[in-house]
Amino acid sequence: MHVFRDHTFIDPKYRGASIAIGNFDGVHRGHQKVIDIARAAAPSAPLGILTFEPHPRQYFAPKGESFRLMNATARAHRLEKLGVERLYELNFNASLSTFSARAFAQEILSEGIGARHVTVGEDFRFGKGRTGNATDLIAFGKEFGFGVTIVELVADGDDEVSSSAIRAALSAGHPEVAARMLGHYHRIEGQVIRGDQRGRELGYPTANMSISGLHPPKFGVYVVRVDILTGPYAGTYSGAASMGVRPMFGENLPNLESYLFDFKGDIYGENISVALIQYLRPEEKFDGLEALIAQMDADCVKARQILAAL
Repeated sequence: MHVFRDHTFIDPKYRGASIAIGNFDGVHRGHQKVIDIARAAAPSAPLGILTFEPHPRQYFAPKGESFRLMNATARAHRLEKLGVERLYELNFNASLSTFSARAFAQEILSEGIGARHVTVGEDFRFGKGRTGNATDLIAFGKEFGFGVTIVELVADGDDEVSSSAIRAALSAGHPEVAARMLGHYHRIEGQVIRGDQRGRELGYPTANMSISGLHPPKFGVYVVRVDILTGPYAGTYSGAASMGVRPMFGENLPNLESYLFDFKGDIYGENISVALIQYLRPEEKFDGLEALIAQMDADCVKARQILAAL
């Protein structure tokens, strides 16, 4: 997959793609439908994605609460797995934020990346102040020479599939509901960092990751599957993970600590992807280490049972 950070000076050989536009946070079933239709709209054209980094919401409210379901790297990995050949991940900055809807269509879609066809969801808005809509995009497509397809939103029962609905499910401790809307398990991807080795001392060494900048799922213990993406131990492992601030030890910085079953190896600095399968229980503060270890033993037994039944 070829990645572009700017819409200017793109080599002519990378123009002419069938483009799906959006933030694609989570790459949920609605996003996947838009991508599938973009592929079908121009089968002979390369499949491309136009998105933005940082997320426009982050740009306009940099000190706002963390809301993203995935970071840019995880999003790119997911899109590549879906067959995306060209990722136009444009830098959302002061200049881009001032583009009118017309300028966006002309200077970015037509003159910049040279889109052959553009596919968006029916709720798509673009241009300064989000003044442009799907109807405007169709008109601009006729004017500037690219086709346009508008895709109806995807529903989950009576509810619309959306990144907001997925965040709500994760906040409530329902990763299985989030997975149904995503079309895959919710994953948190990042680099393993060094902790205080406390888990190792308890007999439960963990792979620790910061969740800074991401929407935090409900704190507690989860059944997980962990993909080690780099290094000599690359592969998929089952496990249990703690999401939260470790109240037993008086800490308040949220992170994700994953214990991999039947695994021995040093993966500090490696990139991993943790899939949240099921929520087991909330965070607790125990009377002592023996009680904590006994609960961890019970958590792992239950996690193994759940994973064996999948």
